[in-house]
Amino acid sequence: MDDFKPYPSGLILAGRAVVVVGGGHVAQRRVPALLGVGAVVTVVSPVVTPAIEGLVGAGEVTWVERGFEEHDLDGAWYVIAATDDHDANEEVSRAAEERRIFCVRADDATQATAWTPAVGRHAGVTVAVLGNREPRRSAAVRDEILEGLREGTIVARHQRDRTPGVILVGGGPGDPDLMSVAGRKALMEADVVVADRLAPRELLSELPHDVELIDVAKLPRGRSAQQEEINRVLVERALEGKVVVRFKGGDNFVFGRGYEEVLACREAGVPVTVIPGLTSPVAVPAVAGIPVTHRGVAHEFTVISGHLPPGHEESLVNWDAVAGLTGTVVLMMAVQNAPAIAEALVTGGRPASTPVGVICDGTMPGERTVLATLGTLATELEAQRVRPPAIIVIGDVVAVAHPDHFR
Repeated sequence: MDDFKPYPSGLILAGRAVVVVGGGHVAQRRVPALLGVGAVVTVVSPVVTPAIEGLVGAGEVTWVERGFEEHDLDGAWYVIAATDDHDANEEVSRAAEERRIFCVRADDATQATAWTPAVGRHAGVTVAVLGNREPRRSAAVRDEILEGLREGTIVARHQRDRTPGVILVGGGPGDPDLMSVAGRKALMEADVVVADRLAPRELLSELPHDVELIDVAKLPRGRSAQQEEINRVLVERALEGKVVVRFKGGDNFVFGRGYEEVLACREAGVPVTVIPGLTSPVAVPAVAGIPVTHRGVAHEFTVISGHLPPGHEESLVNWDAVAGLTGTVVLMMAVQNAPAIAEALVTGGRPASTPVGVICDGTMPGERTVLATLGTLATELEAQRVRPPAIIVIGDVVAVAHPDHFR
C-alpha cells in the first residue's frame, strides 16, 4: 500500500466527533485546527499539556483522563493516534480500521489510513499540501501558494469578490514587511488606491498595472481642503462601482483622520471597512528596542499629537496634567514643537533629567535614535539635525533600553 498516492478529500467535521489519543505536543498542535473547523473533540490520555488542559477548562474539549480503550472510537468520524508509544498507536489504528474510521498516525504515516496536510486559508480558498510524508516540504509549498494568492499572482484579482466600497488600510510604521497580510491582500485587489506620503510606498510598485493610483500629496493643499477632497474621491470612485483602498501610514485611527473618512462614506451610503495597521507609537519604539512599559518602571503610556505647541488656542492637551504623569509619554508629529513641549513638561513638574529617545525614520533603512533628556532635548534636536518623521519617547523606559547612556 505504500506505493499508492493518497486521495485528497476535504472532510466536513463540523458537529462530528473526532478522537485524539495522546495529550502531548503533537495533540496540542492538532486540536486547535480541529476546533477551528467545528469538530467535537475528545482527547484520550492520562496526562495532557497545559495548553490542552486550558481548552478543557474552557469547555472546548472533552478529556478522558486515562489510557485508550477501543470503545473510545464508537461514534467517531476521525481519529488521530498521537501518543509517543508505538504499540498504543498501533492499537488505536487497529481499532479504527475495524470501525472503518480514518486514522492519522503521528509515529508512522505508512501505517495510517489518512495523512494530515499542511493547511492554509485565504479569501475563501483552503490550501492543503501533502508532500509524500515530508512535512517541512509540505509547509514550504503551502506557504508559497498562499503568498501567491495574497499577492494576486496565482489567482487573478478580478476572479474574486468585487463588492464596491472603501477599505481603510493602515500600512504600519513604514517597513513594508510589517504590514498585515490583510492589508496587502486589499491593496492587490483594489481598483483605486489613494495613498498617503507615509504609507509604505515600496508596495505601490507591486500594484497591478490597471490600478488607479491617487497620490494625496497632489490633492489641494491645506488640511481641511485636502481632507474634503480625499473624502470626495473615495466616495466618488466607490459609487462608480470600484473597490477603493485608502492607504495610510501607521494606523487609520491614531492621528490619521481615518474616522472622518468613515463618516463621509457612511453619509454617502458607501460600504466601508477597516484594516488596522501596526500603531507607530508602539511599534516604532519596540523595533528601536525601547519598551513603552516595563515592570516596576512604567505602568501606563500616553500617546499625544504634538502638531500644536502648548498654549495654542486649538490644542486639546492638558500639558500640566501630562507633566504630572509618571509613566511614558509618546509624542507624534512633534519634532517642530518638541522644545516647547519639553519646557512645558519641566515647568509642570517633570524632572529636567527625564530620559528622552527620539526615533527618526523608524523601521526604515535610515533609522536612528537620538538620546537626550527633557533639559537637553532642544539642543540635541538641533545638533543631530532631527527632521520628521520621528517619534519621541519620554520617560524612564528610555533609560531601561539605554542604561549606559543615562548612568
